Amino acid sequence: MVPNVPAPSQPELIAIAETFHGSGAVEAVLPLGNGNVNDTYLVEAASGSTVLQRVNTQVFTKPHLVMQNLQVLGEHIASKLEGEAPHPLLEQRRWQLPTLVCTQTEGKAWHCDPAGGIWRTITYVPHTTCVDVVQGAAQARELGLGLGLFHLLISDLPPTALADTLEGFHITPGYLAAYHRALVNTTCQPNSGSDRCITFIRERESQCDRLERAKQRGELPLRPIHGDPKINNVLLDRQSGEAVALIDLDTVKPGLVHYDIGDCLRSCCNPLGEETDQIDAVHFDLNLADAVLEGYLAVAGSFLSEAELRYIPDAAQLISFELGLRFFSDYLMGNTYFKASHPEHNLQRALVQFQLTASIESQMPALRQLVERHATAASV
Repeated sequence: MVPNVPAPSQPELIAIAETFHGSGAVEAVLPLGNGNVNDTYLVEAASGSTVLQRVNTQVFTKPHLVMQNLQVLGEHIASKLEGEAPHPLLEQRRWQLPTLVCTQTEGKAWHCDPAGGIWRTITYVPHTTCVDVVQGAAQARELGLGLGLFHLLISDLPPTALADTLEGFHITPGYLAAYHRALVNTTCQPNSGSDRCITFIRERESQCDRLERAKQRGELPLRPIHGDPKINNVLLDRQSGEAVALIDLDTVKPGLVHYDIGDCLRSCCNPLGEETDQIDAVHFDLNLADAVLEGYLAVAGSFLSEAELRYIPDAAQLISFELGLRFFSDYLMGNTYFKASHPEHNLQRALVQFQLTASIESQMPALRQLVERHATAASV
C-alpha cells in the first residue's frame, strides 16, 4: 500500500470504483499484483474488468501530469496502431496499451477521495500474465521484444510532448548524493550487510555518471521512455506467451532508452529474482541476456544510433548498481519509499542488486559482443 495510508475497506473501494463505472455497476474490487509504489486492484464490473489504482502522491507529487502523459501516450500509440504497422510483428500479434477510463459524472481522468487519495482507472488487458522470474530463453526473448515494440511505437513521439513526472529519476549521481545524505542521517545500526553495501558503493561511485556524461556530450539523445520496464511490467499472452503490453506507465517521461533496456536486462537476467535471500548465488545469466537482446534489437536496432548501442552494456551494470543504491538508501532512511515486509527487506534487495552488478561487471566483454552481434543482425 501507499506508505502510512491504510487500505480502504471493500465498501469504500466499491464506492471509489463506481465513480468510474456508475452506481451499482461494480461487483467486487480485489487486490492485484505486487507493485512497490501504487496500490492496485482489479475491478469486476458489469461492463467488464478494469484496473483501479491509488497513485502514491509521495512519489508522484504532480499526479495530474502523470495522467496527462498517459493520455498523450495513448493517443500517439493508438494512431500508430490504426495506421500502417511500423513493424511486421505488429501485424502478426495483438498489442494493447492500457488507457485511462474517465469518471462517469465529471469526465475526469482521476478521482479524489475524502481523505485526499488520488485514484484512477485504466483498461484491463485480458488473457495475460506476468512473471517475476524469467522462465527460459524463449520468454526472455519475448520480454526484450515487448520493450522493443514499445520503444518503436513511441520513437517518433517528441520527448517534449511528455512531462517529466519524476525529475531526477534514473539520474544515478543524484541517487548517490541522496545515499550520502542518508548515510549521515541514518539511525540504523551498522551490520555486516550494510558494511558490505558501503564498501561496494565506495568502489564504484566515481563511475556512476557515465550515462549522464555521454548525454551531456550529445552522444545519447533524450527519447520517450517507459521508465520502469522490469520483468513483471511486461504482459504476456496466456496462450501464446507473446508480449502484448507494457503496464505501470506512471514513469513514462523523457529520458535515455538505456534506463529502460538496462532495467529490462537487470530484471530478466537474474534467474533468482530481486526478492531472493540467496545473495551469494545471484548472477547475471548471459544466455538470458542473449535472448533479451535478440528480441529487443530485432525491433529497436532499426532506430538506435551506434552510440546508443555501444552504451547498452554500461546501462545494464549501472541500472543494477543504481537500484541497489536506491534500496540501500531507503533502508538507511527507514523504508519510506519501497514497500518492505520486514525492517531489513530493502537491505536484502540492495545486496541482491550489488551481487548482480558484480556479475555483470565480470562478463562485460561478452555482453558487449552480444550487443554487437544482435545489432549487426538487425541491420542486415
